[in-house]
Amino acid sequence: MNKIKATITIIIPVLLTFSLNTKFGDTPPLLKFLNPFTGFWQNAERLAAHKNKNVILKDTRQDVQIAFDDRMIPHVFAQNDHDVYYAQGYVTAMHRLWQMDFQTRYAAGRLSEVVGKKAIELDRYQRRMGMVYGAENSLRGMMADRESKEMILAYTAGINAYIHSLSTAELPLEYKLLDFKPEDWTPIKCALLLKQMSAVLAMGSNEFYMTNIRKKFGTDVVKDLFPDYPFKEDPIIPVGTKWDFDPMPIPQAPAPFADETASNIKTKELEEGIGSNNWVLSGKKTASGFPILANDPHLDLSLPSIWYQIQLHAPGLNAYGVSLPGAPGIIVGFNQNIAWGVTNVAADVLDFYQIKFKDNSHKSYWYNNKWNDTKVRYEKIAVRGEGTEIDTVFYTHHGPVVYTQKPKDFSKASNVPTGNALRWIAHDESNELKTFYLMNRGKNYSDYRKALTYFSAPAQNFAFASAENDIAITANGRFPLKYKDQGKFILDGTDPKADWQGWIPAVQNPTVKNPSREFVSSANQSSTDQSYPYYINWEFSPYERGKHINDRLTAMKGATADSIRLMQTDNYSIFAENVVSTFIGLVNKGNLNATQQEALSKVADWNKRYDANAIAASIFDLWNKRLMFDIWDDEFTVANVPMRYPSRDRTLHLILDEPNSRWVDNVNTPVKETLSDLVNESFKWSCDSLERKYGSIGKPWEWANVKHTNVPHLAKIPGFGSKTLLIGGGKMTINAQSETNGPSWRMVVELGKTPKGHGVYPGGQSGNPGSKYYDNMIDTWANGELYDLYFMQSADDASAKIISNLKISKKK
Repeated sequence: MNKIKATITIIIPVLLTFSLNTKFGDTPPLLKFLNPFTGFWQNAERLAAHKNKNVILKDTRQDVQIAFDDRMIPHVFAQNDHDVYYAQGYVTAMHRLWQMDFQTRYAAGRLSEVVGKKAIELDRYQRRMGMVYGAENSLRGMMADRESKEMILAYTAGINAYIHSLSTAELPLEYKLLDFKPEDWTPIKCALLLKQMSAVLAMGSNEFYMTNIRKKFGTDVVKDLFPDYPFKEDPIIPVGTKWDFDPMPIPQAPAPFADETASNIKTKELEEGIGSNNWVLSGKKTASGFPILANDPHLDLSLPSIWYQIQLHAPGLNAYGVSLPGAPGIIVGFNQNIAWGVTNVAADVLDFYQIKFKDNSHKSYWYNNKWNDTKVRYEKIAVRGEGTEIDTVFYTHHGPVVYTQKPKDFSKASNVPTGNALRWIAHDESNELKTFYLMNRGKNYSDYRKALTYFSAPAQNFAFASAENDIAITANGRFPLKYKDQGKFILDGTDPKADWQGWIPAVQNPTVKNPSREFVSSANQSSTDQSYPYYINWEFSPYERGKHINDRLTAMKGATADSIRLMQTDNYSIFAENVVSTFIGLVNKGNLNATQQEALSKVADWNKRYDANAIAASIFDLWNKRLMFDIWDDEFTVANVPMRYPSRDRTLHLILDEPNSRWVDNVNTPVKETLSDLVNESFKWSCDSLERKYGSIGKPWEWANVKHTNVPHLAKIPGFGSKTLLIGGGKMTINAQSETNGPSWRMVVELGKTPKGHGVYPGGQSGNPGSKYYDNMIDTWANGELYDLYFMQSADDASAKIISNLKISKKK
């Protein structure tokens, strides 16, 4: 008996120690996690962490001074290019290491290494979409350029210097929760981060829906309901702009693809009404006499923040703005002489080609009247606790055949057709880093134009302003030379005429400098009017945000940074202005209950603003969505034949000008519905829905409660996201916001002898949930306010509020 007791007293602690040190499912190894010396307690930030420090790092070439201001933003003062990017890598890793690691693992298809086999299909998907393949090609372009190569190698070395300085206790909290350690950074990770941004901004397609629609309804219906230019538009390049170039010949379209098959492919659609804004006012419209530039790129929001604020100062360089954690340089910002900002172009640079394979071995495919060999890429995927899996991906000259057989129970697989090859600009060799190297150092319009020539993807509307009082905007990227509507439908992978036929010359990308209206702007709408000779895409974001921006800028005089700040948070809806009176006029007011009568009264008195406390905004928003459903769903929702609705713009055209359209009638009912019938049904349905969910009409119906804006954690870890933010804004307003998508960075820059920058993002500098700098800017962002940005001229510039300093010295 004593032996049994002794054995038990030994086994139980051993088992307990094993279990507490082992990760089971989503539960971290508790003993490690709770260890007071190395566990999560060590992530509670201490005031001592912000005292002045000196560190010796062997890879620096000269001393570097880094001043941290009262928002923990680093201002890096280096004496050469290598050290400025080395220090940028070091301080970015100091604040955002886990974020950088997680995002690049996600992009590379390497999450299974951390979380096990539950991520295997996601990892396969990322590899099969060619994310690593594209990053390898981009890296080749970066490393072929001397300056870009120095940027990326120095930045990588700086990150690794920080990683190597960490003890187990100092690891970011998420490493402890997920029970893994950071590996050395490599240059390919920088390229992967840029590929992931391309994926975020380009990964949506409509060609499968459009192919199904054409097969069901015919070409005439497609032309009518899905036109190549919208009913209402106010394009980025002003109407009537003359094109000062001789265009290249447009490729001849091949014969219609007779064997196209789309069947049950249900891709992620490009979401309508979510997007970014930028604009620049000439000095003739500002109080200072110098240009003012504004930018607020809209993305899916997260904590840690998408962006990382930083100032970089070295010989020939003094720039402030936001960077992507994991990539060197400043993406959006300003320097002494110029400012720049970006919005997404939404160019059609991602196409699927239907491939005809010789047999199930997939070793040969039919193209240009002969059998051609595929290339094989073996993707090695390490799975935690399971060993390594090898996934075989076949490549044609178009690109990867993402799936030859669909996996079960993996939603992202529905985005991609079986047996189709992906042609995507992000797979090509490129060097976007060189754009930002040059832009960060730019002095004038010529420098801006030179910098743009290196930028391939994701295509961006680059707004520009200079202290020389030049303003400009360019829809910029590497655009394939296409025949009209190439990529609107599935493409024939056997026909060379269906290939991309070259490139639009960069100097012929849509651009305008110093237009007569004294401002430039973009809000993801059409790049040009219909006179532009090339095809970029057939559908862009709806016109409302761009129209309202242009109306306000046209009327603006004596503008200041504050008037521009207020404009960034403008909640007025042009769409509501267009249709509210029509909606109300069609309501049968004698057939409403008390709640519906009160709701209608609120909409009738509404100022068309999606303000936080606007009950009418909630009613109208749901009403409009339901009316869209009532008009289109009976024809465009068919079992196993995925299709999409016509656009909001086309629906507006129907409501205002075609109230007796055949599309109004519900084909599934014996009676013939009118537009009035649908307006009344959708209004009552919306009121009833709000009442069921929120109770009697009143404060719970306010727009902020319905919209429920919040900023979640990047990995959706509970408790690490933000509170619900009771703020206004909507998809149809300049202040375009939804539940978790919105302005990821608001910036206003006043050019002049000394530029003045103002900015904020919804988060903070630190990636540590235990730091007060993790989310300290969220309330300022939610209130529509901006911080003054300290554009320091030296490491001891007294105009900045500096709370600590870090000196990096070379090892003696």
